[in-house]
Amino acid sequence: MRLPKFFTPQNQTLLRQLVITDFKLRYQGSMLGYLWSLLKPLLLFSVLYVVFTYVLPVGKDVPHYPAYLLLGIVLWTFFVEATSLGMGSIVGRGDLIRKVKISKPAIVIASTLSAGVNLCLNLLVVVLFMVLTSAELQPEFIYFPFLIIELVLFALAASLFLSALYVKFRDIAPIWEVILQIMFYATPIIYPLTLVKSETLLSIISLNPVAQILQDARYILITPETITTHQVLPLWLSIGIPIVSLSVLIVVSILFFKKSAKSFAENL
Repeated sequence: MRLPKFFTPQNQTLLRQLVITDFKLRYQGSMLGYLWSLLKPLLLFSVLYVVFTYVLPVGKDVPHYPAYLLLGIVLWTFFVEATSLGMGSIVGRGDLIRKVKISKPAIVIASTLSAGVNLCLNLLVVVLFMVLTSAELQPEFIYFPFLIIELVLFALAASLFLSALYVKFRDIAPIWEVILQIMFYATPIIYPLTLVKSETLLSIISLNPVAQILQDARYILITPETITTHQVLPLWLSIGIPIVSLSVLIVVSILFFKKSAKSFAENL
């Protein structure tokens, strides 16, 4: 049986080497090296925890708020890192693409998986916080890997689309930064959904795939008091929207990337 082109041994080896290289280059020359992958979300967590616990106490009624907040930051940080690195991955490997024949999707996938290495390290810290705060682990915790897969696929699909767009339009980088800022506040990372009083706004926020993943993860790992998409939207919508939106994004991104890849070399 013939394997699909991407899954050939050569491409798998290439992907592995690209992931290792991306991860090493990211911290090359820094004094703390890989520790930055842990310190960055922890520093952000420290600032947000102090502000939203003592200055603007939005998390005072949230059970196990430190673990609740840190999990949200870690998952959000992965999405930001994966899409930002993925967006610039093709341009960053421009010299390589012009010189040798290389699997272009592998370059973007490697960036996403490299960010995934950081995610795995940061999740170990989340586990520590869960233990320290006696988080209420639910029987459904076995589904957590599927939420991570959903998040990775969402970030990868966005990265494929953004990387192809970025080759032609470099203005996409600052535009994406603004979009991420908007998404940060439109996603319940630092605040619980109980603070959102408008049912319409609550429904709109729940349509955000990242918000759905965040809330589901908090529900099964931190506290069952977390409001999830299933509680806000009708069951068929809460199940159907993530599946349909992710499927559409993946198909559109792959088709757009495949079409754009033909002219990468001349635009780099």
